[in-house]
Amino acid sequence: MKILESVAPLAESHDGFVLDIWGVLHDGAQPYPGVPEALRELRARGKRIVLLSNAPRRSWFVAKQLEGMGLGGEFFDGIVTSGEVAWTLLRDKTHPWFSRLGQRAFHIGPERDLSVIEGLGITLAKHPAEADFLLNTGPEPERGPQSVEPYRAELTACAAAGLPMLCTNPDRAVMVSGQKLICAGALADVYLALGGDVLEIGKPDAMVYETVLATLALPKDRIVAIGDTPHTDLAGAEGVGIAAVWALTGLAGNHFGPNPAPEALAAEARQEGVKPLAALRSLRW
Repeated sequence: MKILESVAPLAESHDGFVLDIWGVLHDGAQPYPGVPEALRELRARGKRIVLLSNAPRRSWFVAKQLEGMGLGGEFFDGIVTSGEVAWTLLRDKTHPWFSRLGQRAFHIGPERDLSVIEGLGITLAKHPAEADFLLNTGPEPERGPQSVEPYRAELTACAAAGLPMLCTNPDRAVMVSGQKLICAGALADVYLALGGDVLEIGKPDAMVYETVLATLALPKDRIVAIGDTPHTDLAGAEGVGIAAVWALTGLAGNHFGPNPAPEALAAEARQEGVKPLAALRSLRW
């Protein structure tokens, strides 16, 4: 597999960029070296950029976080998050799975993620027996993001109550300042093993790409997606007919180390069932 040292060659062949956020733009605390400069160069060349994230929060919340890292709105044309898509589905209730949900949710996740139900009239239940569905936005500060075990008893109680789980972040793990931590998808795996009904909103589901492609308004052969996770970022892009490039930061960097062999990358891609256009050392110019 070809490894690109810079995003510059992609700017010659593509006009639209779909960028993952966590693991491509930043490490959870700060942008990766060279990211602001790369985004500035892409924008200077008239490239359209949409950020697509499995963050379980509304797009406005993520935009505020990015601005705090020095990545303001001038660097992109839009942000689409799994939290935003979930909020829309909860609001409209036209999707069959959502149409049967009540208005009482039992929430597992940090309070900051509750933007996903803001303004929808959904109330939070204190106990699973009082809820209509389980809202899973990920691990909490109190119980920590290192293991699913502190959540198992509560997940078991929710499964016993027959609550369908809405998982607003299909990612299983994420890298934060060099440490691998679990995400909502890891809790969803436990719930599935318990026999629970789970719906995950986010990449690789084609539904989350609808707004992305509409915002870019470009032919698909002129669009490229860059992400660090094969089964979400790369598979999702390929599933809607756009090229994918594997960023070797984030989870990929943790898995392969700083200097992965092209053959190892190709073997992993085959195992994951994806065919990325290339790998990218990091998002830099």
